[in-house]
Amino acid sequence: MRRTAQETREHILTVTHDLFYWHSIKGTGVDTVAAAAGVAPTTLYRLFASKDDLVAAYVERASGLYKQWFLDATAAGSPADRILSLFDALIEQVQPEYCRGCPFLMAMAELPDASVKAHTLAVGTKAWVRGRIGELATSDVLADQIFLVMEGVYASVQSLGADGPARQARGLVESLLRAAG
Repeated sequence: MRRTAQETREHILTVTHDLFYWHSIKGTGVDTVAAAAGVAPTTLYRLFASKDDLVAAYVERASGLYKQWFLDATAAGSPADRILSLFDALIEQVQPEYCRGCPFLMAMAELPDASVKAHTLAVGTKAWVRGRIGELATSDVLADQIFLVMEGVYASVQSLGADGPARQARGLVESLLRAAG
């Protein structure tokens, strides 16, 4: 059964996510993506004008999925409960079978030029997360502290796993919330 252009695009982005996330953006060529997706390179280039466009689409799609995950994790309860629910969901998300780190931090590291669209999209996602935490926190200082804990979880799981320092995140956030009143 033939896919529509939109279905083919989504299929390529699903395959791209697996390749870019688990094997790196720079280390994965367009021909590898096309072969793994089972499409001709010309089909891929018809949907994405360049690798930069493919990378930007990957980051944009990942951002949408991440934002939905975040909103689902913080959907109910008091602001403090919603923040703690976020960290409960986060520790599940960073288990090694699902996570090798934050795709947005990885994209920014691989694409350090701030003028690159994928970099800009990744920065925008981080700003969005900080903004949502800011809506739940009682102060900008508390929001910054919670955001730093969240970023620390993503950074530490790459080297020390989810059973390393990341397992302390919820307790640390509980302490921050108590101290903030």
